[in-house]
Amino acid sequence: MTGFATPNPDAAVYVISVAAELTGLHPQTLRTYERMGLITPGRTGGGGRRYSHRDLELLRLIADLTSRGIGIEGVRRILVLEDQVAALRARNAELVAELESARDAVRRTPSSAGVPASRVPALRAPLTGNQLVVWRRQR
Repeated sequence: MTGFATPNPDAAVYVISVAAELTGLHPQTLRTYERMGLITPGRTGGGGRRYSHRDLELLRLIADLTSRGIGIEGVRRILVLEDQVAALRARNAELVAELESARDAVRRTPSSAGVPASRVPALRAPLTGNQLVVWRRQR
C-alpha cells in the first residue's frame, strides 16, 4: 500500500490561494496580516508566499478572534501572551525534570554505605516532608 507522508507542520507548502480557501479568508486578508506582522509565511526562490499547516492554524485563530470582536492590537497581544505561556510551560517541564533527576540522585545516595545525608552535595539543610533543596553550580 502506498501512502503519502503527512508534511511537517512547519513545512511551507500551501500557496496563498489554497491557504485562503482552507482558512476561509480572502488572499488580500492574508497579505494584510503579513504586513501587520501577525504572520510570516515562507517564501519561494521567486518570492511567492508559502504557508505551513501551523500558519493555517494561526490564521484560523486570528480569524476566530477578530470575528468575536477583538481588534488587531488585541489579537497581537493575545498571540504574544500565548507564546509566553508556551515558553513558561516548556521551562516548567525542564525544571520538573531537573527536580526529578535531583530526587533520583538523592535516593541513590549510598547512605547505608556510611555517607550521611548531610554530606550529599545537593542537600544543604535538614529536610522534612517533601522538601528538597537543589543547588546548581554556575556555568
